[in-house]
Amino acid sequence: MAIEDEIKDKLETKIFRKLTSGLGGCINTGTVYEIDDGAKVYVKSNQAPDSGLMFEGEMFSLESIEKTKTIRVPKPKFTMDFTNRDEGAVLCMEYIDKMVGLSKYQDKCGEELAQLHIDNINLEKVEKKLENWVGKEPERQYVDKFGFDAVTCCGKIPLVNEWVDDWIGFYARNRLDVQIRMVQSDYGNREIGEYWSALQLKIPKFFKQISEIPIKPSLLHGDLWGGNAGETEEGPIIFDPASFYGHHEFELSIAGMFGGFRHQFYTSYFRTIKKYPGFDDRQQLYQLFHYLNHWNHFGGRYAQQSLNLMKQLSK
Repeated sequence: MAIEDEIKDKLETKIFRKLTSGLGGCINTGTVYEIDDGAKVYVKSNQAPDSGLMFEGEMFSLESIEKTKTIRVPKPKFTMDFTNRDEGAVLCMEYIDKMVGLSKYQDKCGEELAQLHIDNINLEKVEKKLENWVGKEPERQYVDKFGFDAVTCCGKIPLVNEWVDDWIGFYARNRLDVQIRMVQSDYGNREIGEYWSALQLKIPKFFKQISEIPIKPSLLHGDLWGGNAGETEEGPIIFDPASFYGHHEFELSIAGMFGGFRHQFYTSYFRTIKKYPGFDDRQQLYQLFHYLNHWNHFGGRYAQQSLNLMKQLSK
């Protein structure tokens, strides 16, 4: 049976008409289909052997963000994995019509993103309130560690989301060290090992100014650059997540690298979540992950940018 026929059966629709194809980014292909009652679905596809894992992580990310009821994401429907017959995998989700780039809803996007980031912290408060209420349980549980219950992919590279008690350890081991080892393995770069040995000792200094403020896990989009945010007439939308529970400041690092977010976004965000001392220095530390990730994806100029940033951070 052809993949399109299997998707049609899974949707339980009589109509399954291709409207637009060739959408998507540099990793996945996207196709819009009309189904029964004039509704539309968006199907992402990828032929890579590990694409099933990638789409499962994206679906779990979308579901997790949607449960918070803080900021809109496309409603995921299902994934289908055909990698056992070398035909890749697909992720089927809601198609959002008339979506354009983020513009007039910059402020609302900042506010709703901040609400997403404090959602888990609010759950902790709810749990404490219910401690003395026998038989009462919160609808969703507070997450007290850093990580995720699924493997997610930032681009096409799987992230290590194993649960860790402390954020600094999680970021150093599960984010930076993993990327650096990939660079060493794929590119044979020796210089990066020297910089990494020096930087590891310096990482705690970036958190010295907030040492009295506990870093609590926030549910993150995980890859929020301008190309993964948009809007309709109703408000902002974020999509293509690589979610995990981490430090809320990490979210803003890639946003600052590639543009797309204006001052209204940041003003609104920091109106809800305070901008803590040392923020700008930590942003550089967090941007290092994304430069390394781009090096591992695309090579080229990202190699020197990564090394220059590591050298700077290691001083």
